[in-house]
Amino acid sequence: MHSILAVDDSASMRQMVSFTLKNAGFNVVEAVDGQDAFEKAGTRDFSLVLTDQNMPRLDGIGLTKKLREHPKFKGTPILILTTESSDQMKQAGRAAGATGWLVKPFDPVKLIEVIGKVIR
Repeated sequence: MHSILAVDDSASMRQMVSFTLKNAGFNVVEAVDGQDAFEKAGTRDFSLVLTDQNMPRLDGIGLTKKLREHPKFKGTPILILTTESSDQMKQAGRAAGATGWLVKPFDPVKLIEVIGKVIR
């Protein structure tokens, strides 16, 4: 079973994402911000990281950069799920190593479709 690290500082958003992913058969580990996610990422393997952009302590792009520096996460898909939709932010995400960019509010069906395409 694939494990997904779901990162968002909003408890309600984490619940919605978790609910959607668990219903699709994924194992989900939640993190409250980028720093929490980075700490959890070191303890186990994940098939995918799904992160918010705007968070305290460490934002999504910062988390993506830190994960990409880690050999274990070189090839792990990282999706940024955020309210940010500017091309500038998307380019910063790509430059940091993000696999994809999804805008909130998300469509559960589309989210699962995208994850299915990027998970190996």
